[in-house]
Amino acid sequence: MPGRIEELRFAYHRQICDEVLRQSEAGVPNNTDSRSAASVRIGRGIIDRIGFPVKTERLAGQTAGHQFETATKDFLRDAFGLLAHLRPGEWEFSLGGNIGDYEQYRHLSEVSRLVEEHKELRIILGDYIVTPDIVVCRKPVADETINENDVLLGEGETATHTPLRRANSQADILHASVSCKWTIRSDRSQNARTEALNLVRNRKGKTPHVVVVVGEPLPSRIASLAYGTGDIDCIYHFALRELVEAAADDDSGSDLLDTLVSGRRLRDISDLPFDLAI
Repeated sequence: MPGRIEELRFAYHRQICDEVLRQSEAGVPNNTDSRSAASVRIGRGIIDRIGFPVKTERLAGQTAGHQFETATKDFLRDAFGLLAHLRPGEWEFSLGGNIGDYEQYRHLSEVSRLVEEHKELRIILGDYIVTPDIVVCRKPVADETINENDVLLGEGETATHTPLRRANSQADILHASVSCKWTIRSDRSQNARTEALNLVRNRKGKTPHVVVVVGEPLPSRIASLAYGTGDIDCIYHFALRELVEAAADDDSGSDLLDTLVSGRRLRDISDLPFDLAI
């Protein structure tokens, strides 16, 4: 019988098919490039393997992208919640947010204020202002909780700077920044790399997980974001198993997926809750 995480993955795919994924009357899924036969073929193969019905009406504007973010946030929240015994703490999963609100980036809140007051500074300082699609943060812990099983903190000057203690800081600790890309179509998708580098370079404290979740079916476009190290931790596909099966008849695409997976640059969405628990 399937485990609880697999059941959540099943529900995640059902939500995506209901709210995000569409297929035109001509059989073109809305996460594919209609000009690419391979993209359309693999996209159809993913739909066939997921098995849920897909609507034909078009979604307005950026609706698909926003709905993809919401569905992914809900899945990660629920799946990570099942791992509380592996990663205890008080956690929050939310959409968007200014990184200047989080412990490691509070010094950037002044940059945000200056940019708001002086719009011309956006040309110079704009890259510092990162708004992740999904934010995972940990709440600071009260001393009573720290001392729950033993007196770890008494009176004195012990651990007076760590942000994990609520007595030292009330700011949430950024645990992960998740960027969602339903499709990978242009250089704009590479903004995920710029945001990742800014999160790494501008922090004061622990580096958060920096990941990207994609719905793109074409292996070459996934590779354009997955190749390289030092910025993004890893790329996660919303349906990697189905993608691998759908691309099996495309020699170049199948080989590329094998390279990305074996090279630890591409994983399934079901891997992400566990990776966040590391």
